[in-house]
Amino acid sequence: MATVAVNGAGPGIAHTQAYLESKAVKETRVLMSELCRQFYTLGWVSGTGGSITIKVHDDSIPKPQQLILMSPSGVQKERMEPEDMYVMSGNGSILYSPSPKPYPHKFPKCSDCAPLFMKSYEMRNAGAVIHSHGIDSCLVTMINPNSKEFRITHMEMIKGIQGHGYYDELVVPIIENTAYENELTDSLAKAIEAYPKATAVLVRNHGVYIWGDSWISAKTQAECYHYLFDAAIKLNQLGLDWSTPNHGPIQNAKGISGSNEYINITPKAMTRDSNSGSDPLPSCIVLDIEGTTTPISFVTEILFPYARVSVGRHLSATYDTAETKEDIKLLRSQIQDDLQQGVAGAVPVPPDDAGKEEVIAALVANVEAMIKADRKITALKQLQGHIWRTGFENNELEGVVFDDVPEALEKWNALGIKVYIYSSGSRLAQRLIFGNSNHGDLRKYLSGFFDTAVGNKRETQSYIEITDSVGVDKPSEILFVTDVYQEATAAKAAGLDVVISVRPGNGPLPENHGFKTITSFAEI
Repeated sequence: MATVAVNGAGPGIAHTQAYLESKAVKETRVLMSELCRQFYTLGWVSGTGGSITIKVHDDSIPKPQQLILMSPSGVQKERMEPEDMYVMSGNGSILYSPSPKPYPHKFPKCSDCAPLFMKSYEMRNAGAVIHSHGIDSCLVTMINPNSKEFRITHMEMIKGIQGHGYYDELVVPIIENTAYENELTDSLAKAIEAYPKATAVLVRNHGVYIWGDSWISAKTQAECYHYLFDAAIKLNQLGLDWSTPNHGPIQNAKGISGSNEYINITPKAMTRDSNSGSDPLPSCIVLDIEGTTTPISFVTEILFPYARVSVGRHLSATYDTAETKEDIKLLRSQIQDDLQQGVAGAVPVPPDDAGKEEVIAALVANVEAMIKADRKITALKQLQGHIWRTGFENNELEGVVFDDVPEALEKWNALGIKVYIYSSGSRLAQRLIFGNSNHGDLRKYLSGFFDTAVGNKRETQSYIEITDSVGVDKPSEILFVTDVYQEATAAKAAGLDVVISVRPGNGPLPENHGFKTITSFAEI
């Protein structure tokens, strides 16, 4: 007889006997059985390893209180039946335990992954978690035994990972394995906290934990992660670097890897000339846009005016879309703060029931004032990015970079140096400029994009966040290039190496500013 614990497990209808036998619970049980059979054929849960957990979706029950179904431990996952699943409350209390089966089956035991699954539910509000023992998720952690992260960029399947696009750098933390699964709980929790954008954690020599908002999201991402792990292993076997945008030959201490030398040594170990005494090459270069890669005039005389004259038309044409609704929500919040602080140019925005035209007119007035003041705020930059996207799609805009930029990007990529962009413009706007430039699509040379979501460019903490994100051992391995003295000062305070870009049209620098200056990327 199966064990059912209803009383004392927690409040709500989700814990009644009737609900435990409901259609929603039964369908989730069946689904888990089917998924585990599929995962077995993929090699994710062979040898009784691996596990899965899914929350019973019910719109009438808050997600944290929804029932949790979890597979048992130490059983043939491909032979599990729906009634073999454990049922738990939102806080992890077991409400239903499966009945014992005759020899040679083991006595039922809830998954050893249970405390790790619960961390994913608690810290990420997940709807499902998959623990895979897929061989690629194990091998990919062995290529560099000292690495604490798996990084890959410019692969189509990255688009299947929540919050990522083709041109983004996917970062998956790696934690060290332990003899017992539950001993991984603390290190998993620390990784989840340290990598807020991550939806997976690799366990060295073991496997991977992957979560999503629903079972579909978790399954889709698991498939994409395994594809990317497998691609990285195969690229490494070919002597190619999966972590760089062009996936060129792996760099080692002697230069380009030979056919039998698949050791991925980062560029910090390389020098321009081993006999010259020159400084080591940086591991990463982070570039500002305006006044660094791109003339200030392009931003002030083309992009800003285009956004200013197009904002009303854009809002009117897209008013009822989810994207514009989110833009308006952000603008309303920003404008409310501006009104409370007495910011010049801020005017009240009427409620939605005042009518579309009245709302748009007030928004346009505020946006025009924000653009005029060149404010570096997310609400404005996000809307501008969406407006510029239309301009690029309609061939009304073309990105502009200085003539020395493409050659430098190509050279740095050939040397294995990762290049990132950090601008007050949105990540979307950054991708548009480099993807539609006067020198063609340059995104193939870029490992990632940062905007004000990591912080203001004049604040030291922003550069600390970037350092943590790009995976270097020391901040001095990053070279930051900007035209703004205050940004250079903030980056230097965070430990980054800094040079200031002096381009036509840039503003004056303070006397005795103390930074090295360049007039072309060829000087780097």
